Amino acid sequence: MKMRAPCVPLITIDPYFSVWSQDTVLNVSETVHWTGKRNYLLGSVNVDGKEYTFFGYHRDKHKLNQVSLDIDALSTTAVFENDEITLKAVFTSPVIADDYRLLTRPVSYLAVSYSSKDGKAHDVSVNVGASEELCLDKVWQSEITIEEVSVSNIKGYKMGNEEQKPLNRSGDDLRIDWGYFYLMSDSQKAQTRVERVWSMDVINVSSEIEENERILYLFAYDDIESIEYFGKHLKSWWNKDGQPILDAIAEAAEEYDELTVRCNDFSQKLYADAEKVGGEKYAELLSLAYRQVIAGHKLVLDENGEILYISKECFSNGCAATVDVSYPSIPMFLIYNPELVKGMMRPVFRYAKSDAWVFDFAPHDVGCYPLVNGQVYGENALKWQMPVEECGNMLVMATNIALAEGNADFANENIDLLRKWCSYLIEYGADPGHQLCTDDFAGHLAHNCNLSLKAVMGLRGMAVIEDMRGDKEKSDFYRTEAEKMAENWMNTALNPDGTSNLAFDQPNTYSMKYNMVWDKVWGTNLFSQEFMDAEITDNMKHFNKYGMPLDSRADYTKSDWLVWVASMASSKEVFEEYIAPLWRAYDESSSRVPMTDWYDTVSGKTVSFQHRTVQGGLFMRMLMNK
Repeated sequence: MKMRAPCVPLITIDPYFSVWSQDTVLNVSETVHWTGKRNYLLGSVNVDGKEYTFFGYHRDKHKLNQVSLDIDALSTTAVFENDEITLKAVFTSPVIADDYRLLTRPVSYLAVSYSSKDGKAHDVSVNVGASEELCLDKVWQSEITIEEVSVSNIKGYKMGNEEQKPLNRSGDDLRIDWGYFYLMSDSQKAQTRVERVWSMDVINVSSEIEENERILYLFAYDDIESIEYFGKHLKSWWNKDGQPILDAIAEAAEEYDELTVRCNDFSQKLYADAEKVGGEKYAELLSLAYRQVIAGHKLVLDENGEILYISKECFSNGCAATVDVSYPSIPMFLIYNPELVKGMMRPVFRYAKSDAWVFDFAPHDVGCYPLVNGQVYGENALKWQMPVEECGNMLVMATNIALAEGNADFANENIDLLRKWCSYLIEYGADPGHQLCTDDFAGHLAHNCNLSLKAVMGLRGMAVIEDMRGDKEKSDFYRTEAEKMAENWMNTALNPDGTSNLAFDQPNTYSMKYNMVWDKVWGTNLFSQEFMDAEITDNMKHFNKYGMPLDSRADYTKSDWLVWVASMASSKEVFEEYIAPLWRAYDESSSRVPMTDWYDTVSGKTVSFQHRTVQGGLFMRMLMNK
């Protein structure tokens, strides 16, 4: 990867089990949780009696020189050397989207090997340490328990909070403080020890290693209970039948060689597919985004055995199953496993059908992660809703499921709700009132032109659904309503020169019209390619160093929306030109966080948000060409 990633993925399983390096040189900074809080891991190698670190940071230890780093969709590979040896370290989280066992099994790998650089024999041993921070919200929060464990000749430690209270809290800037972290190795020479580092308990697993031998370290986290769903505690999919975590770790170790081939094949195909439609920079963006998007979710089963795929709004308020976070993420999942999109929607449908939901539009979210029990806004519930936004989002998502599966069975299960939300859009969508859209950080805005496009596409999508259901009368009705709304939009949203405005009542303004992209994806032809090309040409007049601002109110932008607009371009060349500043922003930004989707186009710095699932939206151009 030529991009200097803003933050490097090491362990990427779910919103709680997630460890990153804030530098592309892996041994010059402490490893952190995606929130930026330290999650201390340290890898070191002893060569002929002298110790060097190769990932993580320890001020009192020498560092092995890193000579390369490569990041693909599922692995991070670093190579180090000194005068005596060359060491290779490969971090892999095999989160393949259409294999639920791999997607949810909470085990991540580190494979270590070395070769002699000077041609001589050397005495080499490897050590990996992990602190109590991996199983606490904050260091020293509680006493912890540490236990030596082994299974199938794999040995190491189990470590957890002495006070086990699963699902005891919800929120955004929080780390897990229940369940147990495991550090294990498959080396037959593995040795274990516990030490104190900076007043923290640190478990260590070390082993002698021969030249060209591969030692495997396994990081695992058994959260015991994963999601509270309308008062019921649910486990992750991987242990739905009660598989013990040690058995899962042993299984993962046995499968490593086979999975390495699968992971490499997946990552290479993702890169090749992306490069073909969007160029090298686009392929690198998607390779870096994939693991982050997966690790922002948790997959569980409801009481009926149906999949729930719960997202967390990382660093944007911690909401769970948020509709306008799921909506931008779906391009990636429509490519790799549309069933997961259904898993995002099921909690929303259930909540919207309940007595707790009193509004005639779709809800914004279904709780605060990991407690999916309904919204927690209290008396301000209406203020924070996004009526047109979420109705349109749910309709567009349902349409894409129908197209992906070739039938409207899933939509049919909730057809009354979908029609109800269409009625809301028909009444309020052509010229939305003073309400929020998904870009809620910009505040309430009346007469939002881009939000009106959401209503247009929601209604047009419903026509597709009704047609697939065989109801021609209703299909014709919704298609006609969408066409009328689109025609009205073209008559009221434009300046005399043909460019479109931010709001219907704000002439000579601009915004990215990202919601229009579905018209091209679906081939519904409500808007002409000529108009889309003209919009992109006008957008480019407003570019700053790091890309197109979201709209004329400020210099910030959104990565997902930027790629959606670029995806409407007629040519690959224009697409590449449009997204090049986004690649540059991640390559040059001083904000060392997992890919932000809200950043400043002048400085390249993060405004807010990091590690969000919305980066699945970067896959739009690939989806369009699927």
